[in-house]
Amino acid sequence: MADESQMGIAEPVVETVRKQRAQQDKRPKRQPRYNVILWDDQEHTPEYVIAMMQQLFGHPPEKGFRIAQEVDSRGRAIILTTTKEHAELKRDQVHAFGKDHAIRSCKGSMSASIEPVPE
Repeated sequence: MADESQMGIAEPVVETVRKQRAQQDKRPKRQPRYNVILWDDQEHTPEYVIAMMQQLFGHPPEKGFRIAQEVDSRGRAIILTTTKEHAELKRDQVHAFGKDHAIRSCKGSMSASIEPVPE
């Protein structure tokens, strides 16, 4: 007969479940996602939108053109989905982009906002 000190003792199931849950809790939680919305106005040309999308977001001209069309036809376009902090930064960059020099009456940058992505 084996000595009790040499016998393996099974860990209770409850303890195993607790350890698994503790490991799951250590995983980084995914941050909520936010959309950056570009709003339409009548003071900016499609070329302005295309240039802004290239400079601020790295979008190719074709994507910038599609965004310009969507803003014009729907009144708004989602230009990026990201974390809240990054969305706030990109919104602020849109606001700081400056006026459209092709339109004399243009008073400043386009408007953008952020909103949480519905879960």
